[in-house]
Amino acid sequence: MNGPASHAGLDTLLADIDVARSEGLAAIAASSTTDELAQAESGLFGRKSVLGQIKQGFGSLAVELRATAGRALNEAQQELRVAHAVAADELAAAARREQMQREWLDLTETPPGPGRGHLHLVTQTTERLEDVFVGMGFTVSEGPQAETDWYNFEALNLPAAHPARSMWDTLYLDMGERTELGDGEGGEATNVVLRTHTSPVQIRVMESQPPPIYTICPGRVFRRDTADASHMPVFHQIEGLVVDRGISFTDLAGTLEEFTSAYFGKAISSRLRPSYFPFTEPSAEFDINCVICEGAGCQTCQRTGWIELGGCGMVHPNVLTNCGIDFEEWTGFAFGFGIDRLALMRHGIDDLRDMYTNDIRFLNQF
Repeated sequence: MNGPASHAGLDTLLADIDVARSEGLAAIAASSTTDELAQAESGLFGRKSVLGQIKQGFGSLAVELRATAGRALNEAQQELRVAHAVAADELAAAARREQMQREWLDLTETPPGPGRGHLHLVTQTTERLEDVFVGMGFTVSEGPQAETDWYNFEALNLPAAHPARSMWDTLYLDMGERTELGDGEGGEATNVVLRTHTSPVQIRVMESQPPPIYTICPGRVFRRDTADASHMPVFHQIEGLVVDRGISFTDLAGTLEEFTSAYFGKAISSRLRPSYFPFTEPSAEFDINCVICEGAGCQTCQRTGWIELGGCGMVHPNVLTNCGIDFEEWTGFAFGFGIDRLALMRHGIDDLRDMYTNDIRFLNQF
């Protein structure tokens, strides 16, 4: 049937659609929580919704009028879906903000009482050492803990037969047939190791910047050692490197003496004893007065008054050459010692393992 009655039915449906859309938008706007919005969904979408029931009345319309009614219905449904999605996002965001505000914790707040947290003794020692050397004009350099054979051994003038190259001392990583860990000779290597010292950082520094160089290299190192009172397979070192014109052994001795006084106090002094290291020439052992007896002699220093702290020496010409530095124009010195050992000496700790058992009674002492 096509006539006034059909058009009147269309007008009624269009009016009903407009009313349903308005009421739906009002219901969405009135929802103040995600739960209220969810409760309103049954009246907005689906067959049981107001618009769904209106659609069931399309059968009474003439065929040529159904397209107009359907278009109006789809537009109303789309408008409601967009409004619903926007409201859902806003209410969910508001709920999250409310939850975060309710559960918020000030992680920077210092808790009272004995449970107060603090830096580990090794970290405290590292930062104290860095402060001393930065105050002396050094920079701080870091590098990867997994190194190629070139950076860990070859560039440091360590021949292939050196004992430190054996599997007994060094932890090798299985990285496949070929591995690339940087430039330089041997950049493609079959042997990748967990660094046995922080000396590879010195090589990387000399490769990456021209002299003059004044830097320290703190970090974690690894060796195949059995844990005991004075050894751990994972420990920490700090090494220093100076490369400049006119650098002599006297500069090395003076730097170490200045460090000793700044770190241990004026009552402690240092001395150098001849030694051998492949990467320095000449080389020396670095001793300080026993911090327990201040040089008078005790059981800790075996009545000698001295405790060995680390090694040092003038940078070997081969090492400078390997890094592209002309040893006839530039000279330098290097030194290194264990951070863990310094912590033991400074605080009078008998067993290195105590620092890593995570006994809160021990850690709270420092």
